[in-house]
Amino acid sequence: MIKKRDRLEVIHDILRVILEHNNSIKPTPLLRYSNLSSQRFNEYFEELVSKGFIREVIDGKGRKAITLTDKGFHYVEKYKAILGFIDEFDL
Repeated sequence: MIKKRDRLEVIHDILRVILEHNNSIKPTPLLRYSNLSSQRFNEYFEELVSKGFIREVIDGKGRKAITLTDKGFHYVEKYKAILGFIDEFDL
């Protein structure tokens, strides 16, 4: 049986994708890599922007990119620490 991702895991996956793309990715590829419907993605996206985890940056040619904020980097680091703790104790 395939386990559904919980909310914190989805948030981590979105932030990780941005990080893996040198902290700059266009919205459409981020949607594809997040493996969510466009409606669910938009809900997470808006929440992450409003809470200051990510931001939209527009370059000189008007192209939009998504980047992590310091808060987003901090979330990814803490999430890794939690996963390390879980693995260490076989939980």
